[in-house]
Amino acid sequence: MNGHGDIGLCGEIFDPTFLERIRDDEYENRSGSDNLGSVSADDQEAGGGQEHHHPKKKKKKYHRHSPYQIQELESLFKECPHPDEKQRLELSRRLGLEGNQIKFWFQNRRTQMKTQLERHENAILREENEKLIAENNLLKVAMRSPMCNVCGGPAVPGEVTFEQQNLGIENARLKDELSRVCGLANKFLVGPVSALAGPFPRPSVLDALYSGFPVGRTGGTGIDFSDGPAPIKPEVGNELMYERSMFIDLALAAMDELIKLADSNYPLWIKYPNSEKEALNHDEYRRVFSGTSCITSAGFVAEASRETGLVLSNSLALVETLMDANRWTEMFESIVATASTIKVISSGTGGTMDGWLQLMRAEFQVISPLVPTRQVKYLRYCKQQEEGLWAVVDVSSDINGEDPNLQSYVGCRRLPSGCIIQDIGNGCSKVTWVEHSEYDESNVHRLFRPLLSSGRGFGAERWLVTLQRQCESFQTILSSLDDPIDNHTGLSPAGEKSILKLAQRMAVNFYAGISRSSVRKWDKLLVANVGEDMRIRTRKNLIDPGEPSGIVLSAATSVWLPLDPWRLFDFLRDPKCRNQWDILSNGSSMQEMIRLPKGQHQGNCVSVLRTSGIDQAESTMLILQETWTDASGSLVMYAPVDVSSMNVVMNGGDSAYVALLPSGFSILPDDGGMMKPESDGFGGGGSGCLLSIGFQILVNSLPNARFNVESVGTVNNLISCTIDKIKAALQ
Repeated sequence: MNGHGDIGLCGEIFDPTFLERIRDDEYENRSGSDNLGSVSADDQEAGGGQEHHHPKKKKKKYHRHSPYQIQELESLFKECPHPDEKQRLELSRRLGLEGNQIKFWFQNRRTQMKTQLERHENAILREENEKLIAENNLLKVAMRSPMCNVCGGPAVPGEVTFEQQNLGIENARLKDELSRVCGLANKFLVGPVSALAGPFPRPSVLDALYSGFPVGRTGGTGIDFSDGPAPIKPEVGNELMYERSMFIDLALAAMDELIKLADSNYPLWIKYPNSEKEALNHDEYRRVFSGTSCITSAGFVAEASRETGLVLSNSLALVETLMDANRWTEMFESIVATASTIKVISSGTGGTMDGWLQLMRAEFQVISPLVPTRQVKYLRYCKQQEEGLWAVVDVSSDINGEDPNLQSYVGCRRLPSGCIIQDIGNGCSKVTWVEHSEYDESNVHRLFRPLLSSGRGFGAERWLVTLQRQCESFQTILSSLDDPIDNHTGLSPAGEKSILKLAQRMAVNFYAGISRSSVRKWDKLLVANVGEDMRIRTRKNLIDPGEPSGIVLSAATSVWLPLDPWRLFDFLRDPKCRNQWDILSNGSSMQEMIRLPKGQHQGNCVSVLRTSGIDQAESTMLILQETWTDASGSLVMYAPVDVSSMNVVMNGGDSAYVALLPSGFSILPDDGGMMKPESDGFGGGGSGCLLSIGFQILVNSLPNARFNVESVGTVNNLISCTIDKIKAALQ
């Protein structure tokens, strides 16, 4: 092929002078920005003084592109690494380059990008190989002197039967074949295929607890799903090598930053006087991490926090939960409104979570109508640092600001955040949580700005105490299943499970009704004579069997009260005090029929209430109530349920078809009175709390009926009267 080079891979023409020019330039520019692709035949002159009359050899002349040409070439390469003839001609005309120069530049740039990715993958494989060699050596040492697990003496191995030998050989053959098939799949599919990823979706935590699905009981605690997150169908043909390389670099840098932020030896945090709380030293942070993540966007404010605590679960179980979007949402249901995995960029090594990288989308919420949710698109990267020590980091996918197509929600940017999880034995872990983000404060109500700026709204403390409370709740449920003698409810395990699942659905619906998440589609109403802090919304339910059919009205607001938050929580959850604030109770107190504990604290439980002084056979309506409290705040949620439906649930029936509309309260502590309005009408100073109250009512059972505006005034008066009754009872 004279003058046209050799035929390369995929039928493309490869420039034969490419390797020679790389050696001549000594890899002067590894970015691919310089032109290594064209040879000019302009210089035909041979060296002077030559006496030989052989044909004169052409002297090669190399041409360097201008900065503008390099910029345009790189820009097109990011969008399309394989431009067609039309694109090359257009680029050639615009940049004043020959067609072959354009073709060879893209050929060499693709080769260079492929080489960089191969180097990175080889480094990962080399590290994994070293780990396997070390593990193999340890196993060899252990096999030389086996110990008996019963008596502690030397073990005497028994004879291995011929059948066991054949089974071992067959098992090894099948494993080898499975690895080979997955390897072939990874070659032809862009997304990774894990040999250990099961084809079936994982059940929820509650389903796992009551069905005996893999629940880790080693050490006495912890919930362990050992088969990894649900597999994501790989994308075929659309993922660019450039995008994948950029994601990997971003994840590695974020992991390095998280480890340093979590390390107490780095002087990145300043302790508050007379307190265990910490604040980020922004000057030291900018000095250590000089990059785009240190530059706060215009109009944004930054928040950072760090907390450390013990969690009743082993590290592997926590990692599996964090890397599965559904189980992660269930674990942090009061914080995460919705979450999904967009795609898996890199699967873990050896069928584990070590090295797993995925692109996710999530929406975070504060249980109040006055705080906007934070919608972010981000990378989540998991890495095992050593045996029993894991790190999981999140970072917004647009943090480097290079690709506008990958930008996250404009109202929030998630800087490197996450947790370090270390096993400490007995099924427990030490967790260090770091939260670092920046957000647009102008969208936040003035009442909640101090809460968010202090890190208590979306900070590390809220994430960590929620994780501790949920793991304690799961452990309490496990204990009741292991020791049915202590079960005084009179319910079967199936009945308990149905009630807990119904309460879980009630909580999720309550969060969606009172917060500003996008879980449910609401129509906002602008009504006169209603306070500016009152949020009135409506929606129509046509097909959801878990709610009454018709027009649903939701009303919610938040107020600051000069009340002790724990006293207020105890008052609202007490069935005997319900008639002091619940207008719909008609002055009657309530009593507890069933109580399912969800932790050591008395207030963490699910209850079924009925009206006092009325015979159980005469009751037509019961109250399902769930309450919980931790250092970040407290919640009281409830919903009326007719007796016949509740009887079905208590007997273990399907709770998905029980229609309910939850209402309730969210209480956030204000220890120093920093969220107290300047003119609150109470006088004096001191601590208090933020009370968010939300009601959902069915205003018309016909979905297509015309909405009655008078219903807005009714629910507005209901909220106002409830707040007044609470003040009167506790002040």
